[in-house]
Amino acid sequence: MNRLNRDTITAIVLLLVCGAFFWQTFYIREIPFSTMGSDVWPRFALTLMFVLVMIYLVQSVATPPAEGERRSLRAWLKGYSSAITCFGMFFLFLLALPYLGMLVSGALFVFLTQGIIGRRDPRSLLLHAIISIVAVGGMWAIFRYGLGVAMPVGELFR
Repeated sequence: MNRLNRDTITAIVLLLVCGAFFWQTFYIREIPFSTMGSDVWPRFALTLMFVLVMIYLVQSVATPPAEGERRSLRAWLKGYSSAITCFGMFFLFLLALPYLGMLVSGALFVFLTQGIIGRRDPRSLLLHAIISIVAVGGMWAIFRYGLGVAMPVGELFR
């Protein structure tokens, strides 16, 4: 019953991190003018993360560990190319955020990431544009007008 593999260890570490972060939510300062507690959203996100990590832990224990096959760096990079691309695009999004603002840089991030990872035919590019405008524009409108959050406008649009 040698089921302690990398996924199991990763899940256990993530559970410990979730627990430590959840513990820290008890030290969040209450803001007097808020309509709900300042700890509600962090606890909600951490609870959701905890549930997902528990599913990950169960799957990692239920799945037998892979046989000891060595993989090269090239094979590893190829296997994780989509994730690496997403992290790179997110880094570029963070660099563009002060200049283009949340709405424009967010829509560009979603559109370009879908275009790089997904299909690139004209119909798919149109679908990517619609998804990016609706998703980012909708979230921006909810936070800006529904919740009253001041969203970054960007230096180019001031």
